[in-house]
Amino acid sequence: MRLDQYLKESRIIKRRTLAKQMCDEGYVYIFGKKAKASYDVKQNDEIEIYFKQKKILYKVLDIPKKGTPKNEAFKFYEVVNECYYEE
Repeated sequence: MRLDQYLKESRIIKRRTLAKQMCDEGYVYIFGKKAKASYDVKQNDEIEIYFKQKKILYKVLDIPKKGTPKNEAFKFYEVVNECYYEE
């Protein structure tokens, strides 16, 4: 599954267009390297995302099917680390 689709289906990012934009602008990393939206996500990948006020490191546990119910989204990733920025 494409990275932008994975981020949307797992509810990490709400919209696929936003996920693609974040990848294009360099806010998403896979194992410490800038990731393209077309990257093929696999189990045990580590995805690091830089949001406005924090960065979060996720570990991919499973790949969701298209149209996954919202209440099952948490099953597809694990938050490994969460770091808030100093102001």
